[in-house]
Amino acid sequence: MSFPPDIVALHNIGPGWIAAAAIFGYLLGSIPFGLIFTRLAGLGDVRAVGSGNTGATNVLRLGNRKIALATLLCDIVKGALPAGFFAFIAFNLGTFAGFFAVIGHIFPIWLKFRGGKGVATYLGVLLAVSWFCALLFALVWLGTARLGRYSSLAALLAAFITPFFAFFTVPYFSFLLLTLLAILIIGRHKDNIKRLLNGTESRINSKKA
Repeated sequence: MSFPPDIVALHNIGPGWIAAAAIFGYLLGSIPFGLIFTRLAGLGDVRAVGSGNTGATNVLRLGNRKIALATLLCDIVKGALPAGFFAFIAFNLGTFAGFFAVIGHIFPIWLKFRGGKGVATYLGVLLAVSWFCALLFALVWLGTARLGRYSSLAALLAAFITPFFAFFTVPYFSFLLLTLLAILIIGRHKDNIKRLLNGTESRINSKKA
């Protein structure tokens, strides 16, 4: 069985760099900024409200937009930083590190593997490996959120569309990783999908949220 050249190139980097990318990406991605910021601000445990995750959307449900924005930015950075750093060594290694950053955000070891949904961290990875896909993701999210007022629907559409364009803009191995992450993010929204279908999903800035 033969592998595509870009996968062979990643293998030739060496196991040390591959392990470093995975560990650094995961550990940075697993930092629960939403939980840390809300506790420092005296807002309590963000996991006790809304969806129960630590992402910026759930932080916003506590009513503090500045804390929610800080969470959003930090969650983006923790995806962009490892992806950007290791991309200087090898492009696919950067995507590999970003992959584990999103995994760390969704399944943080510090919180019994119960974190956020990975949307902002995924955007950070895209910023580091494909500005076009990052721009597309952001525009789809913003446009859908503006029209429908559903954060979950915006994330679902952005995650669904992005891999189709990633196929033409990044190497094959990076495309596979970004696609796997998109599928994981969509899967993390399964409860939101059910609520969207039965009309009980909370809208952005709604009283219910």
